[in-house]
Amino acid sequence: MRIDKILANMGYGSRKEVKKMLKDGAVKVNGTAITDAKTHVNPEEDTIEIFGEEIRYRKFIYLMMNKPAGVISATEDFSEQTVVDLLEVEDAVFDPFPVGRLDKDTEGLLLLTNDGQLAHQLLSPKKHVPKTYFAIIEGEVTDEDVVAFKQGVMLDDGYVTKPAELKILSSGLRSTIELTITEGKFHQVKRMFQAVGKRVKYLKRIQMGPLPLDESLQVGEYRELTDEEVQMLKEYKREG
Repeated sequence: MRIDKILANMGYGSRKEVKKMLKDGAVKVNGTAITDAKTHVNPEEDTIEIFGEEIRYRKFIYLMMNKPAGVISATEDFSEQTVVDLLEVEDAVFDPFPVGRLDKDTEGLLLLTNDGQLAHQLLSPKKHVPKTYFAIIEGEVTDEDVVAFKQGVMLDDGYVTKPAELKILSSGLRSTIELTITEGKFHQVKRMFQAVGKRVKYLKRIQMGPLPLDESLQVGEYRELTDEEVQMLKEYKREG
């Protein structure tokens, strides 16, 4: 791959800016200054330095965010703040996008990546990747609701949901629950509780597939996935 393309892809400037950087002798490959933008480099094997600092080329980036309420799951919007707006420049240059979506007022686990293949694998309806939510519900959640959710409930548009696992953590005038679904219909969790006469007061996604939300992440914070976590996601239901 050409050195100018590598550096431009990693956010070190436009092709024009990168060429100037090369001409100024700021870039070294395996200890040798490179001034020709057309020089081909193997980013997997060669050591690349800029201003004496070694850089690590990556084609893909994988991020876990504890999404805050009030932010939309999109890459850009003219009027609303997006999850991509929360990223540092060095991460945003990889052009990651949210894997699926969380409603604007929903918090919790959101994956962002530029790996389209992995995103498709996690979002494909054929895979039935489970997503688990914690919620505070206005109204008493009962064992009858657990049975109804397990059988599937009819939403306001007539759609009957696939079986879902509802766990009651506490019950009363305000109940706390965990709900695992394998679909991603618009406002699905809220609409499921509306179907049984209750209202979602607070909603947070705590797990997607095999990956739980890192509890050390404060709302609005994010981190890169570990190599082990990425591999776990890539292998999850690969044959499903």
